[in-house]
Amino acid sequence: MVLAIARRLLAAIPVLIGLSIIVFAMMALIPGDTAQAILGSYATPDNVARLNAQLGLDRSLPEQYLAWAGNVLQGDLGQSYILNRPVLTEVGERFTATLILAGTALVLASLIGVGAGIISAVRQFGWVDRTVTFVVLIGISMPAFLLGLLLILIFAVRLRWLPASGMYAVYGGGDLPDLLRHLILPAITLSVVAAGVIARLSRAAMLDVLRQDFIRTARAKGLSEARVTRRHALRAAMVQIIPVLGLQAGFVLGGAVYVETVFQWPGLGAMLVQAVATRDLLLVQGGVLVAAAAYVLVNLIADLCQAMLDPRLRA
Repeated sequence: MVLAIARRLLAAIPVLIGLSIIVFAMMALIPGDTAQAILGSYATPDNVARLNAQLGLDRSLPEQYLAWAGNVLQGDLGQSYILNRPVLTEVGERFTATLILAGTALVLASLIGVGAGIISAVRQFGWVDRTVTFVVLIGISMPAFLLGLLLILIFAVRLRWLPASGMYAVYGGGDLPDLLRHLILPAITLSVVAAGVIARLSRAAMLDVLRQDFIRTARAKGLSEARVTRRHALRAAMVQIIPVLGLQAGFVLGGAVYVETVFQWPGLGAMLVQAVATRDLLLVQGGVLVAAAAYVLVNLIADLCQAMLDPRLRA
């Protein structure tokens, strides 16, 4: 098991390197000049040339990338051009906010999706199955940004039950209840599509297990349907469901960009949007690298959980 974990971690290194190269190349293709964006009205030719030399932007792209990669190996993600603060500090603060939002959304999506999928499979072809299928279809088809705007319109503007944006109240607040009030709408928005995907695949996995011979044997022994479902079918189905949860964790991290923009949530996604707009290359590189590493780690945890449930995978 330890060797398998080590191999997975080593295999993630080329993925992270390739992703960083792609992001670096895409940022280089964006029109505009970073020095001009920083200097603004003070962007005279001399000032632009001086700042480019100071930041190392006058060197070739391979030289810039290798210099950045060398600093990363030493634990230094560089200094943000626009914010003038360490990238690691900024990314750490923003990633904490994103982790709160994405983690809550993933827990909601997992509980709702797995529960709905299992109930739908057990009640196959009944009204419960049809209702769940219909709701799941609507949830998957609904764009996250549109759902977020609808929730803001209903619960923040019309009913005024919940705040429309931010992570804490501007005046006062700052405690856990205040955070939870601001978290409800963006977490629901971010979890809907993931919950729909998990529900569909959970239903398919559960139906596949319920048709297998060991389930028929358990029923033939006189076990109740509830016990067959809980003790035998659910455990076997979770082996197929857990990898789906790992993949949806990546979807939730990616979807956080739209949700954080709609709800003005101060997370990693909102930071990346602003950094791309201002051509803050080092901030973009650092944010993408941390997000990709988190995605790899989550999928590794999902694989370990799957191996714990299925002894055949431990070898």
